[in-house]
Amino acid sequence: MTDKRMVAKQAPRFEMDAVMPNKEFSKVSLEENMKNDKWTILFFYPMDFTFVCPTEIISLSDRYDEFEDLDAEVIGVSTDTIHTHKAWMNTPRDENGIGNLTYPLAADTNHVVSREYGVLIEEEGVALRGLFIISQKVN
Repeated sequence: MTDKRMVAKQAPRFEMDAVMPNKEFSKVSLEENMKNDKWTILFFYPMDFTFVCPTEIISLSDRYDEFEDLDAEVIGVSTDTIHTHKAWMNTPRDENGIGNLTYPLAADTNHVVSREYGVLIEEEGVALRGLFIISQKVN
């Protein structure tokens, strides 16, 4: 994990495999959001199938309309695979799953994005919880 300040700096670019709200596999990228003149709400969480992570993931999904009203796209990221993400999305909420989401979950399996954003715990290969609000303006 690096100890670097991100405020007022250009956000590291990324493209990752992801599970989309329709549960299909696709890619998400910062470039695409910027091209569409959207803010990006990028949040990291440690792992799928944990007990604390679902509450924040579900809360963000349940309030997605508010993000849309602000021209913001939400992307969740962990170092788990897209297959693990999809299995978690296919698990009902009352069984420690997250059910249907309104935004994609991206897989940072090579740890590059987590490292660039300074949230990777190198020894464990998992990301800390972290939230980044990225402007749609390219500086």
